[in-house]
Amino acid sequence: MPLFINRDQIFAHQVHLLEHKLRSKEERILELETKNALLHLRLTECLGRLRRGHEGQREAQRQSQLQRTVQKSVHLALGKLLSEVQVLKQDLREVCGVYRTFAQELEAQSGELLDRMAVITSMVQDQHGNHMQKMQVQASALERSLEEEKERCRTERHRRRLLHNALVELRGNIRVHCRVRPIMPFDHGLGSPPAAGSTLDEVVQAVDEDSVLVNCAKPGSQILTKMFEFERVHGPGDSQEVVFEEVRPLLTSLLDGYNVCIMAYGQTGGGKTHTMIGSHHDNHSSSTGRDQNGIIPKAASELFRLISERPVGSHTVEVSVLEVYNNEVLDLLAKDEEGVATGVKRDVITTATGTSEVPGLAHEPVCSGVEVMGLLSGVLRLRAQSPTLVHRDSSRSHLIVTLTVTSRSANALALARRMQSSRQEPPRTLQRDFWSPRCARRATAPPRGRPAPPTTTAEEGPSSPASSPVSSPFSSPSPSPRPSISQEPLRTRLQLVDLAGSECVGVSGVSGAALWESSCINRSLSALSDVLGALAEQRPHVPYRNSKLTHLLQDSIGGDAKLLVMLCVSPTQHFLTESLQSLGFGSRARQVQRGPPRRKNTTGLKIK
Repeated sequence: MPLFINRDQIFAHQVHLLEHKLRSKEERILELETKNALLHLRLTECLGRLRRGHEGQREAQRQSQLQRTVQKSVHLALGKLLSEVQVLKQDLREVCGVYRTFAQELEAQSGELLDRMAVITSMVQDQHGNHMQKMQVQASALERSLEEEKERCRTERHRRRLLHNALVELRGNIRVHCRVRPIMPFDHGLGSPPAAGSTLDEVVQAVDEDSVLVNCAKPGSQILTKMFEFERVHGPGDSQEVVFEEVRPLLTSLLDGYNVCIMAYGQTGGGKTHTMIGSHHDNHSSSTGRDQNGIIPKAASELFRLISERPVGSHTVEVSVLEVYNNEVLDLLAKDEEGVATGVKRDVITTATGTSEVPGLAHEPVCSGVEVMGLLSGVLRLRAQSPTLVHRDSSRSHLIVTLTVTSRSANALALARRMQSSRQEPPRTLQRDFWSPRCARRATAPPRGRPAPPTTTAEEGPSSPASSPVSSPFSSPSPSPRPSISQEPLRTRLQLVDLAGSECVGVSGVSGAALWESSCINRSLSALSDVLGALAEQRPHVPYRNSKLTHLLQDSIGGDAKLLVMLCVSPTQHFLTESLQSLGFGSRARQVQRGPPRRKNTTGLKIK
């Protein structure tokens, strides 16, 4: 049987063997190339080391050569310095020799001059001793005269202030005080960085006790100043006690039968709340150790101190706290069923006698200044506050704290006799008081502080004051020869008002719902300014009812209360516009002339 050989298989097998050998050769070639690359790397590394070694040797040679050059130059310089030092030593020896010679000559000459001065002094003392004594006596006399003139000047200034205050009281003008606060830490964060220096420039300065100087020019321009005068000006260095000393006499007037109102006006951050309430939680204030109580706690303490000097039980005090927020009157002392103060809306009405009242207003009896501040601190948390660009705790409402003092006079009979004698005297002509022609009370009631105008009819002549619809408090119908007196409680009010900030919306930077708050604040303050303008210009209509704030304060602004406006302004350039607005408000308030404040101690006495 023939043997068949498959050549294709043989060829395939040979091809497979050749491919295997080829792969082996390629792997060997790859292995040799890898070894070759490693050898190249080692060769490069050895060459680099060899090159670095040569460079190091060259660098060392260069450094050694440089050191040798430096040493040569140093040696040369030292040689020159040594030669110069030797020359200087020689010059110094010569100078010392000259100095010794001059010293000896100077000592000799000074001795001669001293001897001559002794002779001349003895001669002058002998000739002019009496003249010098006379000059010393004259100088001491001039110093004493200067001190006397200074004391006289201080006395005259104090007297002028007292006379001015008396004139203000007689004319019925509103008293205006101004307080310029110091630069505070939050002032450093206002304004852009390039203008940081200008925002801290003090452009509002208290130049003396009754004048404020304002630099109205922009930074870098020509100086343009304005001067404002008020009854009293407090600088940044005046403490809370100094500010209250100017307010203290008004509390005596309160117990004498006058209504008193103290109002703080100014922009946010101007120091209104600090002036009226204080800053007990201010770390800086507590660290200074100074009394930081404001006018409200000090006035409450002073009021009870004055009451303690009167007979026991003759005076009682009640407190009420109102807040005007978004042109709504809120009673902060009103409590819910659980006895928690919540703040209830109230209305403001005008009574038949022309006074403003709040029906249903809550009153709390108090017996000390501590109780007053305890009640006030409990309801201050209800007051509307929100952060603005000016201050982080900006008050967004007007706060009105009222202390009502009820007193019973022990000398009612003597007071009644004075009332009877006053009816025999001719009535004093008071300043004209304007009422609105649209007010129905004008036809039936005379302005407060003036007797009723006489009216005539066809059957009878001019009517007496007693026959008018509302008679004068000093008049009574046909008193009997032996009058009987019924005494009723006398009520006077101390209103302490902390107004909201008077800055514009652009300065406060509020947005959203806070815009309505700012709008209400600005409208109420504008209404207050309009009322002052109408009173200053003696217009026939005064728009008290344009705002709940002016309606509440109607008896204080245009009534017969002693009103003190405390302007709180910032001294920095950043708030110049707001400071000028506040100072202008105070100037308009000073121009308001009202009738003299009337005492309330006769209103509670009835003669039968």
